[in-house]
Order: sequence, then C-alpha cells, then structure tokens
Amino acid sequence: MAAASAAVRMLPDGGADDEERWLAEGIAGVQQNAFYMHRALDSNNLKDALKYSAQMLSELRTSRLSPHKYYELYMRAFDEMRKLEMFFREETRRGSCSVVDLYELVQHAGNVLPRLYLLCTVGSVYIKSKEAPAKDVLKDLVEMCRGIQHPLRGLFLRSYLSQISRDKLPDIGSEYEGDAESINDAVEFVLQNFIEMNKLWVRMQHQGPVREKEKRGKERNELRDLVGKNLHVLSQIEGVDLDMYKETVLPRILEQVVNCKDDLAQFYLMDCIIQVFPDEYHLQTLETLLSAFPQLQPSVDIKTVLSQLMDRLSNYAASSPEVLPEFLQVEAFAKFSNAIGKVIEAQLDMPVVGAVTLYVSLLTFTLRVHPDRLDYVDQVLGACVKKLSGNARLEDSRATKQIVALLSAPLEKYSNIVTALELSNYPRVMDYLDNATTKVMAVVIIQSIMKNTTCISTSDKIEALFDLIKGLIKDMDGAQDDELDEEDFKEEQNSVARLIHMLHNDDHEEMLKILCTVQKHILLGGPKRLTFTVPSLVFSALKLVRRLQAQDGDVTGEDVPATPKKIFQILHQTIEALSCVPSPELALRLYLQCAEAANDCDLEPVAYEFFTQAFILYEEEIADSKAQITAIHLIIGTLQRMNIFGVENRDTLTHKTTGYSAKLLKKPDQCRAVYACSHLFWTDDQDGIMDGERVLLCLKRALRIANAAQQMANATRGSSGSVTLFIEILNKYLYFFEKGIPQITNTVIQDLIELIRTEKQSDNSVADPSTEAFFSSTLRYIEFQKQKGGNIGEKYEQINTSS
Repeated sequence: MAAASAAVRMLPDGGADDEERWLAEGIAGVQQNAFYMHRALDSNNLKDALKYSAQMLSELRTSRLSPHKYYELYMRAFDEMRKLEMFFREETRRGSCSVVDLYELVQHAGNVLPRLYLLCTVGSVYIKSKEAPAKDVLKDLVEMCRGIQHPLRGLFLRSYLSQISRDKLPDIGSEYEGDAESINDAVEFVLQNFIEMNKLWVRMQHQGPVREKEKRGKERNELRDLVGKNLHVLSQIEGVDLDMYKETVLPRILEQVVNCKDDLAQFYLMDCIIQVFPDEYHLQTLETLLSAFPQLQPSVDIKTVLSQLMDRLSNYAASSPEVLPEFLQVEAFAKFSNAIGKVIEAQLDMPVVGAVTLYVSLLTFTLRVHPDRLDYVDQVLGACVKKLSGNARLEDSRATKQIVALLSAPLEKYSNIVTALELSNYPRVMDYLDNATTKVMAVVIIQSIMKNTTCISTSDKIEALFDLIKGLIKDMDGAQDDELDEEDFKEEQNSVARLIHMLHNDDHEEMLKILCTVQKHILLGGPKRLTFTVPSLVFSALKLVRRLQAQDGDVTGEDVPATPKKIFQILHQTIEALSCVPSPELALRLYLQCAEAANDCDLEPVAYEFFTQAFILYEEEIADSKAQITAIHLIIGTLQRMNIFGVENRDTLTHKTTGYSAKLLKKPDQCRAVYACSHLFWTDDQDGIMDGERVLLCLKRALRIANAAQQMANATRGSSGSVTLFIEILNKYLYFFEKGIPQITNTVIQDLIELIRTEKQSDNSVADPSTEAFFSSTLRYIEFQKQKGGNIGEKYEQINTSS
C-alpha cells in the first residue's frame, strides 16, 4: 500500500483527475454497501449488517487519496457508523444480542482496518452499557489500534476512537467514574492515543520522494487538528488538577514533543499546550514548560510560541490583578529571561530579528506584569544590547521594526520620557538603528512628550534626551543631505522646536543650565537646522528674562547665578550663529526681540548693542528690496517702543533709521518708511519724546518723496499715477493733528487736501476706484469728527472738506 501511495504522489498532470475518480469510486462503494447495511439493519439481520459495514469500511483501506480527499471519504463512512452504533445500542438494550458477544463477534472481521473501526463502535456501546469498566474497554481499544501503522489510515482510525470515547472517559463526576485510580486510566488512555497519533503524523513526513517534501508538509498541516484534539480532551478532564498536570500530563506531552524531532509537530503542539491548558497551570509549571524550548529543533519558530505564552500570561495578570503575587513567587520574569537566553544560545543560526522579537515579547510581559520594576525593563534592554553587540547597525528592515517596537513600549506604558531616560540601556539599543530609523524613533519620543505634555526639568535629563534624539538635531555619520526630503526635514525640525518650548524649571538657575545645554546641542546641528531651532531657544530664554524681571529684589550682580545680562550674552552668541546659514532677516528679527526685552530690564547698553547688530545686518546682509522694506518697518516699530535710551543713543538710532528709510529702492517705499519714522519723535506714554518739529520734517520729507514719485511716473509712463501716497500722508497728518502737535495746523491739513484734489483733477491723473474710496473715507472721517464735537470737533471745524 505504501508503494501505491508513493505511486499516487508521482502522478503526472492528470493525477488530480485520477484522484477525483478514485474518490468518487470510494464514495460509491461506501454508499452501495451502506445501502445493503441499512437494509440489513431494517430487517434486524446482524450478520449481514456486520458483513456490509465491514465491506463499507474496507473502502478506507485505500492508499491512493491525499489527506484532504481521504477526509471526505472518511466522513461519509463516519456518518454511516453513527447509525450502526445506534443499531448496536438498540439491539443490546432489547437483549437480542449480548454486548460482550457482539464485542467478540466483530473481532472476526476479515481485514484489520474494518475490524478495528467496528471494534471501536461496539466498544462505545460496551462502555455505555456499563457491563465492563470503561477503563478496561478503553485500554483494550487503544492497544488494538496499534494494528494499523499506515500513517494516514492510522491517524483517522485513532481520531475515530478519540471522537467516540471523549464523552465516556472515567472522569470525576462522570457516570463512568470508577475507583480512585480511574482518573489516571482516563488520562493514560488520552495520552497514549495522543502519542501514537503524533508518531503516525510525524511518520507521514518521511514517506515518498524528497522532492515532494514541501507538499507532504502542507498535507500534514491539514491534519494537525486530529492530533491536537487529544490535548483539548485532556484539558477538559475534570480530574486533571494542577498536581496531576505538573507531575504526569505536561512531562509526558513535552517528552513526546521533544523526542519527535519534527519542526512542524513541535511548533503546533507547543502552541496547543499554551492555548488549551489554563493560565494558572502555565504559571505554576513555567520552569518545566520553558525547559523544553531549547531542546526543540533549530527550524522551529520558537519566538512565536514563546511570545504567545508571554502574551497569554501577561493578559492573565492584567485581567486578574490578585494573581500578581504568584508571578513574583514563581519568579516568572527570571525564568522567561533565562529561557530566552538559552534558546538564543542553542539556536546559533537564529537571525537577529528572531532574538529581538523575543525581547520585545519579554519587555511587553514585563511592562504589563511588573510595571514598577524598571530594573527588569533595563535588564531586557541590556540583554538585547548584548545580543546586538558585535553587529554593525541593523540593515534588516524587520529587525529594525522590532527594535522600534522595543524602544516604543516603555514610552507607551509610562507615558513619560523621563522614566525612559532612567534606563541606562535605552540609548545603547538606539545606537544600533540606522540613521533613518533613528530619526523616526526620535520623532516618536518627541511626539510622546507632546502628547503627554511631559515637563523635562533638569539639565542632566535634557542631556540624556538630546542624546536620544541626536538623529534630529545633528547630521549623523554617513548621512546624505541629498537623500533628505525637504518637507520631512521641516517637520522634524519643527518638532524639535516645539520640544524646546516644553523644557521648563521654576528654578531660575536650573533653567539657565537647561538653556545652556540646549544651546550647546543646537549650535552643533549644522546651518540648515539653526533657522528652526534658534528661534525656539531665543524665545525660551526671553521667557526666563521676563520671569527674572518680574521677581522682587535686585537680580543683578556677578554672584547671582541667573541674571538677564548673562542670558542676553547667551542670546547674542546664539543669534550670531545664524550668520553661517545665512539668515539675516531672521537674525534681525531676533535681535530686535532681544533689544525690546533688554529695554524692559533697563539694560541700555545691551539694548543698544542688539540694535547695532540689527543695523549691521541691514547694511551688510539684507540686499533684497522687499526684505529691506520689512526690516526697516520692524526696526521703526521696535525703536518706537524703546524708552530706555538716552538722548544721544536715541538720536543716533533714529537718525540711522530715517537715513535707511530714505535710501530704499522705490520712491513709494521710501515715502512710506519716512512717514512711519515720524512716530519715532512723538509718543504719548514717554516723557521727553515729543518733538513736533521733527515729526513735521518727516512728513514734509515724505511729501517731497511722494511728489518726486508723481513726477517720475509722469516722465516714464505719461501719467502722474495714483495719489494714494498723498492720502496716506494726509492720514498721518490727521493722526498727529489729533495728538495736539502745534506744528500740525488745520491750515497745513487744508493745503494738503487741496493738493490732493488738484492732483486728482490733473489731466495726467489715472482714475483709481480704490484711491477715490480711500480719499472719500478720509473726508468722511473729518466730517464725523466735526459732528462729534468737543475739543477734537473744534479743531476740525475750520477744515473745509467740500470741493
């Protein structure tokens, strides 16, 4: 038969059709003999019923079918055997035939396979009748089944035995329970059947040509549940308590698993053990169970099975907190850690991804069962480092993914990067990531900080944190700039900038140390990063300056650890670093921010120095005309708010500012900048800065520039252009007129209104609806002020807005 089976496996392309034909013939044989068997059953003809049932079962002797097709044929016969069993039961109940005689009678069937199927069927009735102890019948049946050693036929025969006996085991509380030892007999029956089935299942792998090994593996995989059901039956036996499981059941199962030396069987059966037996049994027999793993074949996917065991036990701990002391009592962590180490030692060819996956599962188990034991967490990371040592940075994407999972687990569990910073092996694991993944992990860390609004409050922790995220704050060895996506780079650096704002300590001295630590790292980050990170550092430092300014008492002096003056020195060095980018516009803005902060701290020399640096940048670095316009208006706005400068320093700065304004490229830009400078000479809330003469000079100069712009437009385009500039200047006049500057009289305003009307009526003037609306709105404002009355209304009374 084995030769026939081998011949079937070597069928040509038409073999599949032949197998279908053979299956059809087998089913036809089963149906034909089943018909005659039913007819004999209906006529209570026991002799013919046994004859035709034996012929029907003979169809299962075939060696020509694959396991899948054989299963179809077996199920046809199985359905018929259930009917035959009901007939036997009814016959013995009526007394037509003794069950003992029937048990003897079926043993005279000609062929061994039909004989054993019939014997199992009558055996089921025999146990049900209780005329003999269940344990004796079961022992007889399981021994008799040794007569079939063909792997496929033997597997299905023993599966049939398991199926018909599972509800007739002499278990505690069962109707078939015997003496005190009967539970041992039930366990022994199931174990023996399991062991024999596993041997048959494994033997299937070694039949047939080597070239069809993979095909046989697939066929065996389809049959695995036949073997695994025995373990399920064992787990359902009430009498199998923890002691019996520990002393008998588990050692016998593991002995068979290890000795079979078959990778498919070992993987499946270890998984079955984990899935079918209770969690508390696993916990109490952990050492025995784990001792089997290093003895398994090197090709067995141990990491998956071990991971499932750890996941199951960690879920058990999570769902039943009262059992946590048991985990400590049995030293679950130490046993898992030791077992993983032995498995890795035993499997020298285990890839890095397999080892790291095991450590990920162990870490997950540790975080769920012993979240308060940081030493356990660090121990897992250290073991991973030991495994990775001697290797260069990981290039296997699967291993890299597992490393990221390993590093992410503590962040997700503790929701606090500060806890991760206490793990000495955490950065050592990160060192094995490639540059791209190091960046990904750094982003994960920053996102964790943002999500949980974690406050990192000491310079030491920040030093450790920046070591973890170094992939984002400086160029890594071997990194190629041209590989970097611009959008990704911006997002990464923006995340670093947000991180800097999260760093805080209420103690001024410690906060200054934090700022110095951040400065040290970001200045080494290269010119591309500075434009993102420097502003965050500057504004964090300015926040500290404001806090120092707000506190009571004197904060100046060399002995004071943190003073505004010292912080401004750091800021000066930091902003100066932007010159290597270069990013003069950003640097200028930051210098002006610092100047304003220095003004609030009454540090005139510091404020003056920041303005000086801003002017140097304007003169030497900012060449773009649009950038110059923005810069000059920023300078004007900042300088207007300054109240610390003495007369000499302020005159110098305002003179420079008005000079720059008048030198802008385009006349309209010159005009707007010059009339904006008028605000530098008149401010409401500061004594001594009320110079009406210079306000008027600025406005007159703006008018001259506006007039020059008109003439230039007339010369180049043949039209005088818009009168918008004149209207804007008129509005400035009105602003200062309301402020009460004596040099701005109603006559001056009236003359300017007439000038605008004249320019509008000029032949060369270009009609512009927006300009018309602007002018009309300005005149309506004057009329509104007149109608409002009061001091302002009286001042406006003499201005004539009618044309």
